[in-house]
Amino acid sequence: MGRLISLIFLAALAYGGLYFYYGHVVRQAIDQQLEARGLTALEVQRVGYAPLAPLSTQATIRAEVSYRGADATVTVRLHGHPIFSDEVRMELDGLQNLRLRFGVNG
Repeated sequence: MGRLISLIFLAALAYGGLYFYYGHVVRQAIDQQLEARGLTALEVQRVGYAPLAPLSTQATIRAEVSYRGADATVTVRLHGHPIFSDEVRMELDGLQNLRLRFGVNG
């Protein structure tokens, strides 16, 4: 019984590391795509994905980006695995949310 618990703990620890590293790699890939298109003023705030996305070669990613007084949430389709595949293709799926901030800095 102790070995089973140890095995489950090790598998959970390995998957947790893969989950967080996947997020880091996806964020870097989105940053690279924005930079390649000359959109360096856009800043990626957060990246969100399904819990099982690191185990799949296709995933839907939610990226929150900001530019000056505007924040947006966009959906990106990812084809290929950013960690294990040689070729990864990203497609912009749609704009989910757009938030504008108005105010006076004083």
